Amino acid sequence: MNTSTLATFLRIAGLLHIVLICAGASMPKAVQLRTHLATLPQFIRRLFTVYYCFIGLVLTGFGSLTFFFAREIAAGEPLARALCVLLIAFWSLRVIAMAFIFDVCPYLTHWFYRLGYHAINLVFIYLLAVYVFAAWKGGKF
Repeated sequence: MNTSTLATFLRIAGLLHIVLICAGASMPKAVQLRTHLATLPQFIRRLFTVYYCFIGLVLTGFGSLTFFFAREIAAGEPLARALCVLLIAFWSLRVIAMAFIFDVCPYLTHWFYRLGYHAINLVFIYLLAVYVFAAWKGGKF
């Protein structure tokens, strides 16, 4: 695979971060988040909201950096590889959480939610694979 092809895969990864933000925006309705948060103290509700916003900000940053600097990442520059290592850690932990921590089965009540859940998991795996490949092969063509 040449640098140009890897850059294309990285741009797709950058756009997929935005897709995840859109999916995340639909999640509160799917899991009836307001109902669950209503029973919690105000501090915990606000803490959860701040964490939710920070995750959105992080995904926006990761996606933007990946999309706009895809050529540099594909070229294997040292800072780009460091970013890839960070993203590998991030997406590895997310895949582990998907597999062993989160039980979303009670919320997959409609075929559309089940399809979306599996699609999002494929996105997580794609992101992890692209960043592993970029860190490993970047600049070695």
